[in-house]
Amino acid sequence: MGSVKVISTTTIQAPSHNNGISTQIIELTPWDLQFLQLETIQKGLLFQQPTLTSNQINHLKQTLSTTLSFFPPLTGRLIITQHNNNNASCSIICNNVGALFVHAKAETTTVSDILQPNYIPSIVHSFFPLNGVRNHESTSQPILAVQVTELSNGIFIAFTINHVVSDGKSFWHFVNSWAQISKGSQQITKLPSLQRWFPNDVQLPIRFPFTITESQNKSTSKKLPERIFHFTKEKILELKSKANSEAKTQTELVTEISSLQALLSHIWRRVIRCKQPGPQEDFRYMLIIGARPRMIPPLDEDYFGNAAVIGGVYMKAEEILESGIGKVGLEMNKMIMLHSDEKIRKHYECWLRVPRLLEISGLANGNSLATSSSPRFDVYGNDFGWGKPVAVRSGGANKNNGKITVYAGAEEGSIDIEVCLSYEILEALGNDTEFVLPNYN
Repeated sequence: MGSVKVISTTTIQAPSHNNGISTQIIELTPWDLQFLQLETIQKGLLFQQPTLTSNQINHLKQTLSTTLSFFPPLTGRLIITQHNNNNASCSIICNNVGALFVHAKAETTTVSDILQPNYIPSIVHSFFPLNGVRNHESTSQPILAVQVTELSNGIFIAFTINHVVSDGKSFWHFVNSWAQISKGSQQITKLPSLQRWFPNDVQLPIRFPFTITESQNKSTSKKLPERIFHFTKEKILELKSKANSEAKTQTELVTEISSLQALLSHIWRRVIRCKQPGPQEDFRYMLIIGARPRMIPPLDEDYFGNAAVIGGVYMKAEEILESGIGKVGLEMNKMIMLHSDEKIRKHYECWLRVPRLLEISGLANGNSLATSSSPRFDVYGNDFGWGKPVAVRSGGANKNNGKITVYAGAEEGSIDIEVCLSYEILEALGNDTEFVLPNYN
């Protein structure tokens, strides 16, 4: 499959006439700060296209610069200030130092080399810039890095964005905007709202226990295989119908179990069945729950930053396997619905009293699954001028045993899931006819 050769690296800044806010300081919330020790967000788009010309590369650079004028945090850097008693504070300075643009080639790699294998080939991780970089390192590393890799018959555009600065929704807001500008628009459809949300009585900048040590810069996660599973719209609707039908026989549903909740419940049950655990073994499923529409009043839909909390469903193996998809879906639904404005505010205030930074091993591990991303994000609408993408893939950041990434599928209503588990479990899932075929039990 070959290797990746870097052709050039360029620092991309926003146009100088937009630098009126170049010294703006953006203070960070608990939603942002919790990600300091984790790695970045890495997502990329695969396009079917013969070649890129030097003019097209220059066009991508120019339109990226134009787009960045609307997203000043992405050309800035983090400022981490150490205080007494190992306390620190962290802010974004929008100083237009610049984003990184990498042009690379993988001349012997084809689009089918990426799409056809059951397992995601390791070369995909080489398409991403800033591999192994932790979020707190953006005091000197770019907050945003883009790598455009030319394949023998296609293009892979990889995006690496600091997770302290952006969550998944904001990430795709930026990508959607760049695609729009690249295709010829002079303005983006939705301007980002850069003002972070703080309760009135919060003293800024927020101080929290943090020191940068050598151990925080080392990745201890074991690299595991990753596999994509595709679920059609029809299969997902069948799952949703089954989950709600079963749940209604057990209790009066306050809200309907969603398509995604039904699908994740199905995945959880099949993974645990493959593991063959003891009946009393404890398992959990961790979910990222968006805060924007749950706050009162709701946060701006285009709030740029992190606006989510992490919730978990805890069940024993026996209960998960024997209760059916309806019971598991109902537990997920109830947990998510509990995240009201009041609960999210309490979670926020609790972090201010007892700050805690996330670790990937604390989210996904042997007896846990953790889902990131969302099928609601606009992945396949990103046309940079040579057609829509044919696939989406993620980089190697924050991968651990039990990590599941969810994407919208190429066909309307379908969903793709990217699963990071042991080879034995992934093989068992691939051979499990009840996992992907219509007859779910």
